[in-house]
Amino acid sequence: MVNSNYYDDFYFRVIFFCGFLKKQVVCAVVMCDCRNDGRFPVKMMRLRCAVKGGGGYGVAGGGGGGGARGDRRSPAIVRMSDRALCCGMRSRAADLTGLEMAGPQGGVTGLFRSRSPRYGLVRATVDPEDIPLEKVQAKSSGNVLPYVGVACLGAILFGYHLGVVNGALEYLAKDLGIAENAVLQGWVVSTTLAGATAGSFTGGALADKFGRTRTFILDAIPLAVGAFLSATAQDVRTMIIGRLLAGIGIGISSALVPLYISEISPTEIRGALGSVNQLFICIGILVALVAGLPLAGNPAWWRTMFGISVIPSILLALGMAVSPESPRWLFQQGKLTQAEAAIKKLYGKEKVAEVMYDLKAGGQGSSEPDASWFDLFRKRYRKVVSVGAALFLFQQLAGINAVVYYSTSVFRSAGIASDVAASALVGAANVFGTMIASSLMDKQGRKSLLITSFSGMAASMLLLSLSFSWKALAPYSGTLAVAGTVLYVLSFALGAGPVPALLLPEIFASRIRAKAVALSLGMHWVSNFFIGLYFLSVVNKFGISTVYLGFASVCALAVLYIAGNVVETKGRSLEEIERALSSAT
Repeated sequence: MVNSNYYDDFYFRVIFFCGFLKKQVVCAVVMCDCRNDGRFPVKMMRLRCAVKGGGGYGVAGGGGGGGARGDRRSPAIVRMSDRALCCGMRSRAADLTGLEMAGPQGGVTGLFRSRSPRYGLVRATVDPEDIPLEKVQAKSSGNVLPYVGVACLGAILFGYHLGVVNGALEYLAKDLGIAENAVLQGWVVSTTLAGATAGSFTGGALADKFGRTRTFILDAIPLAVGAFLSATAQDVRTMIIGRLLAGIGIGISSALVPLYISEISPTEIRGALGSVNQLFICIGILVALVAGLPLAGNPAWWRTMFGISVIPSILLALGMAVSPESPRWLFQQGKLTQAEAAIKKLYGKEKVAEVMYDLKAGGQGSSEPDASWFDLFRKRYRKVVSVGAALFLFQQLAGINAVVYYSTSVFRSAGIASDVAASALVGAANVFGTMIASSLMDKQGRKSLLITSFSGMAASMLLLSLSFSWKALAPYSGTLAVAGTVLYVLSFALGAGPVPALLLPEIFASRIRAKAVALSLGMHWVSNFFIGLYFLSVVNKFGISTVYLGFASVCALAVLYIAGNVVETKGRSLEEIERALSSAT
């Protein structure tokens, strides 16, 4: 309880207006600073009370029978004690978990201290709208990790479907009779990117209409069917259809996984959990690499490589069937009871009132329906949407795909002849960097990691460019190229890789969040597609050293852009970020 001596120099008048409503005592408590020196503002709280002790309904232990129960939310405790002032408060009157209040002896209005040792216990339930902004955060008894893990099955499938074709392409081309047709082989690879582009744009609309978990369940259909068709294909047409469906599936999941994780994660660990998305994408790519190891001894193994991805697709659907829906989406749809149930499942019953207050506060500024695609380009949202699109554009134009593509030849120049070893080293650097980013995300912040990441990438690209062009470095070119490649991948994994997908759901307002994330991911896939289409032509025309120098320039521009346009979101709830950005615009 509160040490009342802290308030010995102050006098308060506490007035209880009490009445009966729905078998409860409804009290309006007005706390006034009688000295009127401005140090304590007037406060009012509505309390639905039921008195225990002394019997009957009352304020300070009168006679009578039992008391009525409060409602189902977590109660605050108000004690009437002779040791308290007329109102003793913890943490500058902001803590609703305990209030000591003197029981006046001469009616419902009184001053100073109570001389009676008798007190009653009043259980007061505070509605979410009555919790002050300086609310005390209750410790959560829930656990979101199992549901984040289920969502990350989508991230694993994302990485797996991107990486599985690299090792299998040579063998499936022979089986399907396209070994001499580079165009059709290119279609087998690029169709997935085209499908992902379409999927990323449709994923936002589906998530807004059906909810996050139902959209995950729907997404499992193209992922599973696409994998099955690819595994059983007897001609290139079936293979291309299977790859297109798998692409649509990973496009939807690329937007949906970071969206769902950001909306269910507690503020204090949202950064770490959000970066897990990128970590599991990397793991998916590594799993695809490992799955290709038996190909040398069994050329038909490529069918198994595609087929085994059906299993996590089914697990994703089953897991999401029992996972809670995003409380923020439920609240946006007006499904308050279901939102409270989801909060209780995710965080525990202690957090229901607090999280509902946050949701209500975040929605007070707008009762508007979900935004249309055209709303994203209106003045109100144009800047924040452009930031999201720019981050993914910088991510792709910074050259990550080029570095990965050329990593094999770079490692061969250093004497590492094994393609698998080269790819494994790059993949391990990516996973290691992402793990470091996860531990730093909620300590250093998103913006600082982005700036550090792109700065490291610029330096690495400059090193790679010089290793290929500066004659003085020719004796060390192989070693420098390997060092530059590993340093680049590590720098990418520290920020440019995981942060954009985490940051965008944080900075977008709730009514545009799903569509704006989908639009930004669409930019990712479109730029990825065109870079893959024209990269070799640009290299052949200008040389790899010049192209790497261009990538270094893009990274430097990204640092300047981020410093001037990206806001820090570390340690702030989604609703707090939305209110801050709304007031800024």
